[in-house]
Amino acid sequence: MVHHLDEIRNRIARLAAGSPRPVWIEDMTVFSTEHVTEPLGTVTEPVIALVAQGAKRSVLNDRVFDYHSGQYLVATVDLPLTSRITDATPAEPFLGFGLPLQPAIIAQLLVEAGPTDVRPHDGPGIATSNADEKLLDAVVRLLRLLDEPRDIPVLAPGIRREIHWRLLNGPQAALVRQIGLADSRMTLVARATEWIKTHYDQVIRIDDLAREVGMSVSSLNRHFRAVTAMSPLQYQKQLRLQKARIQLIAASHDVAAVGHAVGYDSPSQFSREYRRMFGAPPGQDAARLQTAVIVQEQMFGHAASRRRAAPVRGTDQQGRQHRRLHEDPG
Repeated sequence: MVHHLDEIRNRIARLAAGSPRPVWIEDMTVFSTEHVTEPLGTVTEPVIALVAQGAKRSVLNDRVFDYHSGQYLVATVDLPLTSRITDATPAEPFLGFGLPLQPAIIAQLLVEAGPTDVRPHDGPGIATSNADEKLLDAVVRLLRLLDEPRDIPVLAPGIRREIHWRLLNGPQAALVRQIGLADSRMTLVARATEWIKTHYDQVIRIDDLAREVGMSVSSLNRHFRAVTAMSPLQYQKQLRLQKARIQLIAASHDVAAVGHAVGYDSPSQFSREYRRMFGAPPGQDAARLQTAVIVQEQMFGHAASRRRAAPVRGTDQQGRQHRRLHEDPG
């Protein structure tokens, strides 16, 4: 396992060198930072997020998930998380790897594997675990393919499938299998979260939401809270406030307009709920985050100038597939 982790670290460091944001390449993300980060919100989609070095904290409502080198976080439904890097230094930067989870692959694996005796999962749609040698070996082989671009379209789908299989046979098997079952609680809640994401800036009636996903109001509330650790309306509020926070970083002077854009008719209600969630009024919080982002970008710029970033080998098409994401997975 140490050998696999060392190789994963080296490959992530090379692929993410010089980028202050996560880098997306060939349906996976890699991320490196030499500094701890501010807590920022994002809506994570189904994903496995592996920490190769350093540590990270993700918070779902009042539940805290800490994971460090050799551990991974798996999320199986869209969740509003507040995450931050908690352990990173220039000598030992944080190094992370992410891969989206695909319900279709999991469903196919469940069919091919046949009946299995797995206890039902009754917790939230997120968990952390230690990565075993088989899972790390698959991640290593997927990263190695980036050195042989012609192999990627032929071999990468099989390795991604293997990673899903390892998760289905790992400590979070009961959780992961839920997203491959059409009538599972996780799948029904996923439909609800998708609907809320589409209508987050509108007034939502729980009756309408329950009818949309084909559940009774009582079942919706019960299952939604079990999976996301919050009610549908709390979920919507967190989406609104997290989206507002991102917008305020670019426009901290126009608090009322940002609040209205995410669905608040009352500026005072927006400011009150924003302060309750983030600990400071919108304008003050945004100004602080603007400074933090600028400092972080400057530090990354200085770090990049002190070292020569190793080029990522691959075709022109592979290079065009690099894109930066706002927030790293999980």
